[in-house]
Amino acid sequence: MESGSTEGGAEDSLLKSPPHKVILKHGQELEEEQEELAEHQPLEQEDLNFERWKRRPLPKRTLHQKIDDLKKYLWNAETNEFMGRSGKSWSLILLFYAALYLFLAAMFGGCIFCLMWSISPYHPTFNDRVMPPGMTMAPHLEGNDVAFNASDRKSWRKYIRSMDEYLKPYNDGTQEKKNIQCTMEGYFMQEKLKESEERKACQFKRSWLGDCSGLQDPHYGYSKGRPCILLRMNRILGYLPGQGKPINVTCGVKKGPPEALGEIQFFPKSTFELKYYPYYGKLRHVNYSSPVVAVRFSGMQYGTPIHVQCKLNGKGIINDSPTDRYLGSVTFILEVGA
Repeated sequence: MESGSTEGGAEDSLLKSPPHKVILKHGQELEEEQEELAEHQPLEQEDLNFERWKRRPLPKRTLHQKIDDLKKYLWNAETNEFMGRSGKSWSLILLFYAALYLFLAAMFGGCIFCLMWSISPYHPTFNDRVMPPGMTMAPHLEGNDVAFNASDRKSWRKYIRSMDEYLKPYNDGTQEKKNIQCTMEGYFMQEKLKESEERKACQFKRSWLGDCSGLQDPHYGYSKGRPCILLRMNRILGYLPGQGKPINVTCGVKKGPPEALGEIQFFPKSTFELKYYPYYGKLRHVNYSSPVVAVRFSGMQYGTPIHVQCKLNGKGIINDSPTDRYLGSVTFILEVGA
């Protein structure tokens, strides 16, 4: 009897277990369905109050707290970190930047070395085309305008100072001490010397400029209304002007009455002699003195502004360039008052 009852109880328990699981399963499904329905239900009035969802501002930190945070950032005693990095991290990053900048410095130095090794300090590496020379003038203060009154010392004193400064290297004593006296008629060629050897330069004495030297007349004619203008051809390394013939200088009226210019005198003469060429550069032609042509306007009409143009004339010379007014010529305004 007991065994039968036991067996019957076991069977009843086995029969009852599946419905219990089904109930649990249906209960879970009901709960999930209720949650889904709750999500799709309309929001309550309290949920529509968006003010409650705004981010609340952080409390204002005091100065003492900021100082503590800064101290902790500079040195954190808990982690032994300086400015957010450990000693190992700082060592690695400093090593990286040291190697990087050493490499960049070495590369830059190597490039400069190769550049300096490949070029010569005495002459340009590439010199395919040499432009014809230009011409400059003195005095050159306020552009190319020379305007003064012969009776007003203040109006022409600045031009006298400019002329004195311009002719200082041409003093006779300086030229005799540094340069040699040349008598040749052609070019002064010194190509047989070593590249780095210093070249000799011919003398050009200040006294050769006569009335425009500032020696006999320290005012260069400005106090008498007969001003002097100094002309010089620009230096070009290795250039041989005129193709074997001296370069001539002429001056004339470009704008204004031609008769207002009057008589023109040139000192020592109106040519640039060939013995002063070629020019070998500052490193080799240390004491080189460019030849100068002085022009004196001894018959100027008072009160008449005149545009004067002085030109270089010779083979290979360009003096009518529409884009460069200093190429082979110089133009200036000359006005003399009583």
